[in-house]
Parts: sequence; structure tokens; C-alpha cells
Amino acid sequence: MAKTIKTTLKADLPATGFIRLSQLLTFIPISSATIWRRVRDKTFPNPIKLGPRTTAWKAEDVRAWIEDQGRAA
Repeated sequence: MAKTIKTTLKADLPATGFIRLSQLLTFIPISSATIWRRVRDKTFPNPIKLGPRTTAWKAEDVRAWIEDQGRAA
């Protein structure tokens, strides 16, 4: 069953481009505080500052992180 969920996430996650935090939280079932803690601890990809009030993650980096989580389990 976990494999089906992972496949669905990968299918809905854009292949390239940028993902804002609100979009990211629909793919990764953890809180925004946990995302930021993991960024700080270097266990989640760093976001990119696109403007003074705009931060996003590269979709490729998020995909790679998701795949790494599957390998670690």
C-alpha cells in the first residue's frame, strides 16, 4: 500500500519548476514547522528565495528527497 501512495505523490508532483510551501504540504504529510526545522537541520532541501515575500522549493529537489526517504525505509 505504501508503494501506491508514493507512486501517486510522484505522479501529482510537478517534474520541474517551483513549489510553494502550501503546495509542498499537500505532497508531504508533515507540518510547516517540521519542514522548516528539517531545512535548518539540513535534512530537507533548501528553499530558494524568489522575491522579498516568495520562497519556493525546486520540484526536482523535493522529488529526490521523497525518493531518498523511500530508500531509507
